[in-house]
Amino acid sequence: MMKKLFAILLALALSASCAAALADTAALPTLTPGKLTIGTGEPAWEPWVLDDAPESGEGFEAALAYAVAERLGFAKEDVAWVRAQFEEAIQPGPKGFDFNLQQYSVTEERKVAVDFSTVYYKEPLAVVVKADGPFASAASVADLKEAVFGAASGDIAVTFTRDNINPTKQVQVFNDLAAVAQALNAGQIDAMVAGVTTADYLTYDQVENGIVVGILAGSEDVTDGLALVLDKDSPLTAAVSEAVDSLLADGTIDALKALWLGQYDVPVLE
Repeated sequence: MMKKLFAILLALALSASCAAALADTAALPTLTPGKLTIGTGEPAWEPWVLDDAPESGEGFEAALAYAVAERLGFAKEDVAWVRAQFEEAIQPGPKGFDFNLQQYSVTEERKVAVDFSTVYYKEPLAVVVKADGPFASAASVADLKEAVFGAASGDIAVTFTRDNINPTKQVQVFNDLAAVAQALNAGQIDAMVAGVTTADYLTYDQVENGIVVGILAGSEDVTDGLALVLDKDSPLTAAVSEAVDSLLADGTIDALKALWLGQYDVPVLE
Protein backbone atom coordinates (compact mmCIF):
# COMPACT_ATOMS: atom_id res chain seq x y z
CA MET A 1 0.00 0.00 0.00
CA MET A 2 2.74 2.43 0.96
CA LYS A 3 4.65 1.65 -2.25
CA LYS A 4 1.54 2.35 -4.35
CA LEU A 5 0.98 5.64 -2.53
CA PHE A 6 4.62 6.58 -3.04
CA ALA A 7 4.32 5.63 -6.71
CA ILE A 8 1.37 8.01 -7.15
CA LEU A 9 3.20 10.83 -5.40
CA LEU A 10 6.33 10.18 -7.43
CA ALA A 11 4.38 10.16 -10.69
CA LEU A 12 2.75 13.49 -9.79
CA ALA A 13 6.10 15.01 -8.88
CA LEU A 14 7.76 13.80 -12.04
CA SER A 15 4.93 14.96 -14.26
CA ALA A 16 5.03 18.40 -12.65
CA SER A 17 8.77 18.80 -13.08
CA CYS A 18 9.30 16.63 -16.15
CA ALA A 19 11.52 18.03 -18.85
CA ALA A 20 9.90 18.65 -22.20
CA ALA A 21 9.98 15.82 -24.69
CA LEU A 22 13.42 15.51 -26.24
CA ALA A 23 12.21 14.37 -29.63
CA ASP A 24 9.48 15.04 -32.18
CA THR A 25 7.34 11.93 -31.88
CA ALA A 26 6.05 12.22 -35.42
CA ALA A 27 9.60 12.29 -36.75
CA LEU A 28 10.79 9.18 -34.89
CA PRO A 29 10.94 6.14 -37.20
CA THR A 30 9.19 3.70 -34.84
CA LEU A 31 7.78 0.37 -35.99
CA THR A 32 4.29 1.88 -35.94
CA PRO A 33 4.14 5.62 -36.70
CA GLY A 34 3.01 7.56 -33.64
CA LYS A 35 3.34 4.53 -31.38
CA LEU A 36 6.22 3.16 -29.30
CA THR A 37 6.51 -0.63 -29.08
CA ILE A 38 8.41 -1.85 -26.01
CA GLY A 39 9.53 -5.43 -25.43
CA THR A 40 9.98 -7.27 -22.17
CA GLY A 41 10.25 -10.85 -20.95
CA GLU A 42 7.75 -13.70 -20.80
CA PRO A 43 7.22 -13.72 -17.90
CA ALA A 44 8.46 -10.36 -16.60
CA TRP A 45 9.64 -10.68 -13.01
CA GLU A 46 9.38 -8.53 -9.92
CA PRO A 47 10.67 -6.08 -8.86
CA TRP A 48 11.34 -5.13 -12.48
CA VAL A 49 7.67 -5.55 -13.44
CA LEU A 50 4.93 -6.12 -10.87
CA ASP A 51 2.42 -8.94 -11.39
CA ASP A 52 3.81 -9.62 -14.90
CA ALA A 53 1.86 -6.55 -16.09
CA PRO A 54 4.24 -3.99 -17.66
CA GLU A 55 1.32 -1.92 -18.93
CA SER A 56 0.62 -0.96 -15.30
CA GLY A 57 3.87 0.99 -15.13
CA GLU A 58 4.60 -0.64 -11.76
CA GLY A 59 8.04 -2.09 -11.12
CA PHE A 60 11.41 -0.52 -11.85
CA GLU A 61 11.70 -1.37 -15.55
CA ALA A 62 8.00 -0.86 -16.31
CA ALA A 63 8.16 2.60 -14.75
CA LEU A 64 11.46 3.35 -16.50
CA ALA A 65 10.00 2.33 -19.86
CA TYR A 66 7.17 4.82 -19.51
CA ALA A 67 9.57 7.53 -18.34
CA VAL A 68 11.70 6.96 -21.47
CA ALA A 69 8.55 6.98 -23.61
CA GLU A 70 7.50 10.29 -22.10
CA ARG A 71 10.89 11.85 -22.80
CA LEU A 72 10.55 10.66 -26.39
CA GLY A 73 7.19 12.41 -26.60
CA PHE A 74 4.84 9.42 -26.31
CA ALA A 75 1.80 9.41 -24.06
CA LYS A 76 1.11 6.28 -22.04
CA GLU A 77 -1.74 5.29 -24.35
CA ASP A 78 0.67 5.39 -27.30
CA VAL A 79 2.87 2.66 -25.78
CA ALA A 80 2.35 -0.96 -26.86
CA TRP A 81 4.00 -3.90 -25.09
CA VAL A 82 5.21 -7.12 -26.71
CA ARG A 83 6.89 -10.16 -25.19
CA ALA A 84 10.16 -11.75 -26.28
CA GLN A 85 12.24 -14.55 -24.82
CA PHE A 86 15.51 -13.33 -23.32
CA GLU A 87 17.85 -14.87 -25.90
CA GLU A 88 15.50 -14.21 -28.83
CA ALA A 89 15.57 -10.46 -28.30
CA ILE A 90 19.35 -10.18 -28.65
CA GLN A 91 19.71 -12.30 -31.77
CA PRO A 92 20.73 -10.62 -35.06
CA GLY A 93 17.96 -9.47 -37.35
CA PRO A 94 14.92 -7.16 -37.32
CA LYS A 95 13.09 -6.80 -34.03
CA GLY A 96 9.40 -6.74 -33.18
CA PHE A 97 9.95 -3.85 -30.75
CA ASP A 98 11.47 -0.38 -30.77
CA PHE A 99 13.41 -1.18 -27.61
CA ASN A 100 13.43 -4.00 -25.08
CA LEU A 101 14.32 -4.09 -21.40
CA GLN A 102 14.59 -7.25 -19.34
CA GLN A 103 17.82 -6.76 -17.40
CA TYR A 104 20.18 -6.97 -20.36
CA SER A 105 23.84 -6.66 -19.40
CA VAL A 106 25.94 -4.83 -21.96
CA THR A 107 28.61 -7.13 -23.41
CA GLU A 108 30.94 -6.83 -26.37
CA GLU A 109 29.54 -10.07 -27.78
CA ARG A 110 25.99 -8.73 -27.74
CA LYS A 111 27.05 -5.42 -29.30
CA VAL A 112 27.81 -7.33 -32.50
CA ALA A 113 24.11 -8.17 -32.89
CA VAL A 114 22.23 -5.30 -31.23
CA ASP A 115 22.49 -1.69 -30.10
CA PHE A 116 22.40 -0.65 -26.45
CA SER A 117 21.26 2.58 -24.89
CA THR A 118 23.07 4.39 -22.11
CA VAL A 119 23.33 2.13 -19.05
CA TYR A 120 20.49 2.75 -16.59
CA TYR A 121 21.51 0.43 -13.72
CA LYS A 122 24.54 -1.39 -12.31
CA GLU A 123 24.55 -4.05 -9.62
CA PRO A 124 26.80 -6.87 -8.40
CA LEU A 125 26.23 -10.55 -9.10
CA ALA A 126 24.98 -12.85 -6.36
CA VAL A 127 24.91 -16.62 -5.82
CA VAL A 128 21.67 -18.51 -5.18
CA VAL A 129 21.76 -22.03 -3.66
CA LYS A 130 19.31 -24.34 -1.92
CA ALA A 131 19.07 -23.77 1.84
CA ASP A 132 19.13 -27.52 2.37
CA GLY A 133 21.95 -28.12 -0.12
CA PRO A 134 25.67 -28.74 0.37
CA PHE A 135 26.68 -25.12 -0.30
CA ALA A 136 24.22 -23.29 1.94
CA SER A 137 26.93 -22.40 4.44
CA ALA A 138 29.44 -21.13 1.86
CA ALA A 139 31.25 -18.08 3.22
CA SER A 140 33.82 -17.58 0.47
CA VAL A 141 34.42 -18.26 -3.21
CA ALA A 142 36.71 -21.12 -2.16
CA ASP A 143 33.74 -22.81 -0.49
CA LEU A 144 32.00 -22.92 -3.88
CA LYS A 145 34.84 -24.51 -5.86
CA GLU A 146 33.11 -27.87 -6.17
CA ALA A 147 29.66 -26.48 -6.98
CA VAL A 148 28.14 -26.98 -10.41
CA PHE A 149 26.95 -23.54 -11.53
CA GLY A 150 24.28 -22.51 -13.98
CA ALA A 151 23.69 -19.18 -15.71
CA ALA A 152 21.62 -17.70 -18.53
CA SER A 153 23.04 -17.87 -22.05
CA GLY A 154 25.07 -14.84 -23.06
CA ASP A 155 24.93 -13.28 -19.61
CA ILE A 156 28.02 -11.80 -17.95
CA ALA A 157 27.39 -14.32 -15.15
CA VAL A 158 28.65 -17.12 -17.42
CA THR A 159 32.11 -15.66 -17.95
CA PHE A 160 32.43 -14.20 -14.44
CA THR A 161 31.58 -17.54 -12.85
CA ARG A 162 33.95 -19.43 -15.13
CA ASP A 163 36.86 -17.04 -14.65
CA ASN A 164 36.48 -16.25 -10.94
CA ILE A 165 35.05 -19.29 -9.19
CA ASN A 166 36.35 -22.44 -10.86
CA PRO A 167 37.97 -22.17 -14.31
CA THR A 168 38.24 -25.97 -14.55
CA LYS A 169 34.51 -26.69 -14.01
CA GLN A 170 32.15 -25.94 -16.88
CA VAL A 171 29.27 -23.55 -16.22
CA GLN A 172 25.94 -25.06 -17.30
CA VAL A 173 24.25 -22.62 -19.70
CA PHE A 174 20.48 -22.35 -20.12
CA ASN A 175 18.21 -20.27 -22.34
CA ASP A 176 17.07 -17.93 -19.57
CA LEU A 177 17.00 -17.51 -15.80
CA ALA A 178 13.70 -19.36 -15.47
CA ALA A 179 15.38 -22.44 -16.97
CA VAL A 180 18.37 -22.01 -14.65
CA ALA A 181 16.04 -21.88 -11.64
CA GLN A 182 14.28 -25.03 -12.82
CA ALA A 183 17.64 -26.79 -13.11
CA LEU A 184 18.52 -25.77 -9.55
CA ASN A 185 15.17 -27.06 -8.33
CA ALA A 186 15.75 -30.36 -10.15
CA GLY A 187 19.25 -30.84 -8.70
CA GLN A 188 20.96 -30.54 -12.10
CA ILE A 189 23.10 -27.72 -10.72
CA ASP A 190 24.17 -26.65 -7.23
CA ALA A 191 24.13 -22.89 -7.62
CA MET A 192 23.14 -20.11 -9.99
CA VAL A 193 24.38 -16.58 -10.54
CA ALA A 194 22.28 -13.49 -11.29
CA GLY A 195 22.20 -9.80 -10.48
CA VAL A 196 21.46 -9.38 -6.77
CA THR A 197 18.00 -7.87 -7.33
CA THR A 198 16.91 -10.78 -9.51
CA ALA A 199 18.67 -13.28 -7.23
CA ASP A 200 16.61 -12.04 -4.29
CA TYR A 201 13.40 -12.44 -6.29
CA LEU A 202 14.38 -15.95 -7.38
CA THR A 203 14.62 -17.12 -3.78
CA TYR A 204 10.98 -16.43 -2.98
CA ASP A 205 9.30 -17.08 -6.33
CA GLN A 206 11.35 -19.44 -8.50
CA VAL A 207 13.82 -21.47 -6.45
CA GLU A 208 12.27 -23.76 -3.86
CA ASN A 209 13.92 -23.24 -0.48
CA GLY A 210 16.47 -20.94 -2.12
CA ILE A 211 18.77 -18.46 -0.40
CA VAL A 212 21.16 -15.76 -1.59
CA VAL A 213 24.37 -17.05 -0.08
CA GLY A 214 26.36 -13.93 -0.97
CA ILE A 215 27.48 -11.29 -3.44
CA LEU A 216 30.52 -12.02 -5.60
CA ALA A 217 33.29 -9.56 -4.77
CA GLY A 218 34.36 -7.45 -7.72
CA SER A 219 31.46 -8.46 -9.94
CA GLU A 220 30.00 -4.95 -10.17
CA ASP A 221 33.33 -3.64 -11.46
CA VAL A 222 33.45 -6.02 -14.42
CA THR A 223 29.85 -5.63 -15.54
CA ASP A 224 28.94 -2.83 -17.90
CA GLY A 225 25.47 -2.51 -16.39
CA LEU A 226 21.95 -2.90 -17.74
CA ALA A 227 20.74 -1.06 -20.83
CA LEU A 228 17.85 -0.97 -23.28
CA VAL A 229 18.24 -3.21 -26.34
CA LEU A 230 17.53 -1.91 -29.84
CA ASP A 231 17.95 -3.25 -33.35
CA LYS A 232 21.53 -3.05 -34.64
CA ASP A 233 22.16 0.46 -36.04
CA SER A 234 18.65 1.50 -35.04
CA PRO A 235 17.77 5.09 -35.97
CA LEU A 236 16.26 5.35 -32.48
CA THR A 237 19.39 4.53 -30.47
CA ALA A 238 20.63 8.11 -30.10
CA ALA A 239 17.21 9.44 -29.07
CA VAL A 240 16.63 6.62 -26.58
CA SER A 241 20.09 7.12 -25.05
CA GLU A 242 19.44 10.85 -24.78
CA ALA A 243 16.20 10.09 -22.94
CA VAL A 244 17.99 7.77 -20.49
CA ASP A 245 20.72 10.38 -20.01
CA SER A 246 18.13 13.02 -19.09
CA LEU A 247 16.42 10.67 -16.63
CA LEU A 248 19.76 9.97 -14.98
CA ALA A 249 20.67 13.65 -14.87
CA ASP A 250 17.47 14.90 -13.24
CA GLY A 251 17.29 12.16 -10.61
CA THR A 252 14.27 10.32 -12.02
CA ILE A 253 16.09 6.99 -12.23
CA ASP A 254 17.43 7.36 -8.69
CA ALA A 255 13.86 8.00 -7.51
CA LEU A 256 12.63 4.89 -9.32
CA LYS A 257 15.43 2.83 -7.77
CA ALA A 258 14.47 4.04 -4.30
CA LEU A 259 10.84 3.14 -4.94
CA TRP A 260 11.14 -0.26 -6.56
CA LEU A 261 14.51 -1.82 -5.75
CA GLY A 262 15.44 -3.07 -2.30
CA GLN A 263 18.56 -2.87 -0.22
CA TYR A 264 20.28 -6.21 0.31
CA ASP A 265 22.09 -7.11 3.51
CA VAL A 266 23.98 -10.21 2.35
CA PRO A 267 27.66 -11.12 2.83
CA VAL A 268 30.32 -10.57 0.21
CA LEU A 269 32.08 -13.73 -0.99
CA GLU A 270 35.78 -13.01 -1.31
